[in-house]
Amino acid sequence: MGGDNAPEATTIGAIGAHKTLPKDMSLVLIGDQKSIVEILTREGENLDDYEIIPSTEVISMQDHPAKAFAKKPNSSIAIGFKLLMTKKIDGFASAGNTGAMLAGSMYTVKQVPGIIRPCLIGPLPRHDGSFGIMLDVGLNPDCKPDILYQYAILGDLYSKYIYNVDNPKVALLNLGSEEEKGSLLTKATHELMKDSSDFNFIGNIEGNDILDPDKSDVIITDGFTGNVVLKLSESYYEIFKKRNVEDDYINRFNPHEYGGTPVLGVNAPVIVGHGASNPQAIENMILHTKSVIETGLIEKIKEAFE
Repeated sequence: MGGDNAPEATTIGAIGAHKTLPKDMSLVLIGDQKSIVEILTREGENLDDYEIIPSTEVISMQDHPAKAFAKKPNSSIAIGFKLLMTKKIDGFASAGNTGAMLAGSMYTVKQVPGIIRPCLIGPLPRHDGSFGIMLDVGLNPDCKPDILYQYAILGDLYSKYIYNVDNPKVALLNLGSEEEKGSLLTKATHELMKDSSDFNFIGNIEGNDILDPDKSDVIITDGFTGNVVLKLSESYYEIFKKRNVEDDYINRFNPHEYGGTPVLGVNAPVIVGHGASNPQAIENMILHTKSVIETGLIEKIKEAFE
C-alpha cells in the first residue's frame, strides 16, 4: 500500500518481478486484499502464485513516521516488519513512508551490533555502464568522523557483493583533493581513513569527479550533502525529459531504473523505494531485494562488525 500510485503500481510491478523470479521464490503481497485480487485477476494472473496478507491500515506520506508505525499495527509496513522480524520473509521492500520504514527497521530487526547509525545508499550511473555508490544520501544529515568511517566499510561491502567490484576505490567527498582541505568533519575523517586496512581509501574526491568510474567506486559523505547530490542527479533526467532529449546515459538517472535503496546497517534486508514509484520501479526494487538476500550482504556486514 506504499507510494503515491499504490496498490495499482505496486501490484503491477510485483507481477513483472514474479515473471523474473525463480520458481522456488515466493512473493508476498501485503495490503488491501480485495484490491490486490482484483488487479491480479484483471491481469490474468494465477492467484496461487502469490501469497496475499491483508492489511487494514495505511501509513500515509503525511503521517508522523514513528508515531504512525506504533499506532497503525495493521498497516502494510508494520505487518511487513513483523514478518521480517520473525523470519517469515527474507526481505522487505516498500515505496511507502520512508520515515516509517526507517522507524520499523530500528524498532523490529534493529541495527547490527557495533554500527553507530544505519545509512542509505544512492547509486551513481557512470558512462561506462557501471554504477558507483554514495552514502549516506539522506538518513543522517549530521555525522561525525567515526560514523563516516563505518559508512566506508558498508559501502565497500556493498560494492563488492552487489556490483562485484574487486577492491573498490573508496573516496571522501570534499571541496578539494588535497588532504588539508575541507571542513572540520572532512579533515578529521580523512585522518581516520588514510591508513585504514578496512577498505581501499584513495583520498578526497571533488564534485566534478563523482561520476568518473576511474576515480572511485564508493563515495562517502554526510546525509545532507549526499541527498543534495542524489536529488540533483535525478533532476538531470527530468530536465532532459522535459526538453524531449533522448539519451541512453541520461535515462540511467531515472530513479525508476534501480527501484529502491537498502537501509544498510540493520539486521535484515530492508529496501526503500521512491514514493512516486511506477510499476517499473517496483519491479526493480523487488529484484534488488532478491540480490541483497542472495548475496548474503547482511551476514557479510555482521561479520565485518563483530
